[in-house]
Amino acid sequence: MRSIAPALSLAALAVAAPLSAQAQTAAPVLLPEGTLLDLTATGKTSRVPDVAIIRAGVVSQSPTAAAALADNAQRMARVLAALKRAGVADRDVQTANIALQPQYRYAQNEAPVITGYQASNNVQVRFRDIGKSGAILDALVKEGANQIDGPNLTIDQPDAAEDEARTDAVAKARARAELYARAAGMRVDRILSISEGGGNVPGPMPVPMMMSARAGAEADSKIAAGEQDVTVSVTVRFLLK
Repeated sequence: MRSIAPALSLAALAVAAPLSAQAQTAAPVLLPEGTLLDLTATGKTSRVPDVAIIRAGVVSQSPTAAAALADNAQRMARVLAALKRAGVADRDVQTANIALQPQYRYAQNEAPVITGYQASNNVQVRFRDIGKSGAILDALVKEGANQIDGPNLTIDQPDAAEDEARTDAVAKARARAELYARAAGMRVDRILSISEGGGNVPGPMPVPMMMSARAGAEADSKIAAGEQDVTVSVTVRFLLK
């Protein structure tokens, strides 16, 4: 018993030593002296849209599916050729939808009867010169396009506009912090953190447009670009003293 007691005491000391060392190395959490103020602000800038996105296509009807597809393919080929002649790059033309559907005649107490077929082919076209897009659409109608949807106006490269909105958002947050500080008899010491809560770069903005399949040489479609807002929201933590 006399030999066991010192051994137990040594073991207790060995365990206590690492625990004591760990307690000494833990860094204390220091809070800044002053008042914390969290503010959320939204910055905004405006840009003129520089891209118009339009869907154009051809709808054909015929008694047979094969005839409807053949007619549709011929007319769509003329539409694509017109886009190429107008200088629209291949990368700015993308097939959006191809469909073939039977057309039915319905009568009371009778089974539906197929009367023909309707074929459709639509492409999405990106116009990088909005001023010319209306004239190009008129040319497409003359070449057989009888379905037009759009235009949707957007900003091709919004990065610079987003940065302007960020700068505006931080400036607004700072001005508001200064106001709160003065009202409280304090001053803004520094910014402790900034976080971005998201922004709003407008996607394609639909602009209703109607075109007739019978449009002739007198057609003169105009598209007005207008302006779009780009916004970014930030949350800023200030230290007031």
